[in-house]
Parts: sequence; structure tokens; C-alpha cells
Amino acid sequence: MNPDAAAHPPCSPSTGDGELRLRALRGIPEVRPGDDLCALVLRALADSGETLRDGDALVLAQKIVSKAEGRLMDLATVRPGARAEALAAEADKDPRLMELVLQESREVLRCRRGVVVVEHRLGFVMANAGIDQSNVAQHGAGVALLLPVDPDASCAALRAGLRAATGADVAVLVIDSHGRAWRNGAVGVAIGVAGMAAVADLRGQADRHGRALRVTEVGAADELAAAASLLMGQAAEGRPVVLARGLPWPRGDGRARDLVRPRAQDLFR
Repeated sequence: MNPDAAAHPPCSPSTGDGELRLRALRGIPEVRPGDDLCALVLRALADSGETLRDGDALVLAQKIVSKAEGRLMDLATVRPGARAEALAAEADKDPRLMELVLQESREVLRCRRGVVVVEHRLGFVMANAGIDQSNVAQHGAGVALLLPVDPDASCAALRAGLRAATGADVAVLVIDSHGRAWRNGAVGVAIGVAGMAAVADLRGQADRHGRALRVTEVGAADELAAAASLLMGQAAEGRPVVLARGLPWPRGDGRARDLVRPRAQDLFR
């Protein structure tokens, strides 16, 4: 829980019909550096027979955002330092990848064979700094993909582009798959947010029996990310953009950084 109420303004679920509709859009091609994501999304909406409405949300897989923004690194150009070499030996990984992990991280928190857990420069605690080589083979076998430099800004820019093109006020999320402490399996989480509350603060509201909630904050953006991730898949599905309609949360000006627990409140570090 976050005691700073100002960080997450109180909000209530909207009174909708209790239905959230999710649809993976058709027609997203292989994304390459410099591609116009707004144009690709608009084309996919048309191909899928969809028109954006106020209150909709578009959820994008991190990989296509990183690719469009040119976050591909040729490992042949990476020269690992002594620390990267030592980390690679401990984790049994490519020293060049470990050099990129160090460059993208504030701190190495844990290391074991096959995985390095770090605090990413964006504040997320994650494995291998989010650096991945799956579904990037079309760019070369020796290429790694980094997270966007500023996923919140990426979302804001795409949201503005979509509004200019369609007039619709929509939310935009960029999501990635994260593992979780204490639980097996990866789930989708939001690493970029624009146009909705990332955290919904329900403190002070009453439950069904009139008892005031004291600690309840909902990771609204993460819940949407996990739902959209079900449709995107994790392997060769090729469905990196999901349209969500009927969100139970009101509009907001959240950011993914709102989801990062401040270090002073972290009971495990």
C-alpha cells in the first residue's frame, strides 16, 4: 500500500454493464525501426472492422514499440567489461548480454544460473532488464531488444496521434511479461501508461456493508495488461495489439511509474 494519497487520486469504478470486451487486432505486420505505430494501429483497426470510441484502450506489446523505436542492439558491437564477464560466468549467460543488462540497470539484486534480477533504470524489478531475443530473429541472430527509453512517453505520443487522427479520447498501454516474487509463471504488466489511472485508490470508499476501505489500491493498468496478454500470447501468435472496450475505471492521468513501489516501502530490499 502507498500512504501518499496525493500520488493516486481516489476514484471509483464506473457504473457500466459489467462487461469488458477485448479484441486482438488483425493485420499488424512485422514491425521494423522507424515504422509509424499510429499508422499501423489505424490500419489494423480498419482491417478488424473497428472504430475507436471515447473510453477505449489500446494495449501494445512492448516488442513492437521497442522495434519501432530502434531499440535493437547488435551484439557484435557490444564490448563487455569485467563486471559483465563476472556476471555472465555466474549466470551462465552471454557476456555481451550482461553488459547490456548492466547498462540498462540501476542495481543487480539477485543472480543465479539462467537469470539476473535487476532494478531497471525505469524502476521496475525484473529479470535481465527486460532484454530479450525472442521474436527478433528477423533482425539477425546476434540482436537483442531493449525496453523503450521512456514507455510512458511512447504511450502519450501514440495517444495524441490517435486522437488527432480519429478524435477519440483513448488510453494507451505498453505491456511486457514479468515474473513475480512468490508465484510461478509470467503475467502481463504495464510498463507504459497514458490516459488512464495506473493505480486506482479506493481508500475511504465503503464496501457492501458500509465498512470504509483503508488500504485498497488496485493496479488497474496491470489488471488490464494481464487480460490483454491472454490474447497476445507469448510465442508465435502475432497479435501484439489489443483493443479494450468497457473499462470499469474512469479516465485518469496515470503513468507506469505510479506502479513502482517506493524503495522506502519495499519490505524485501
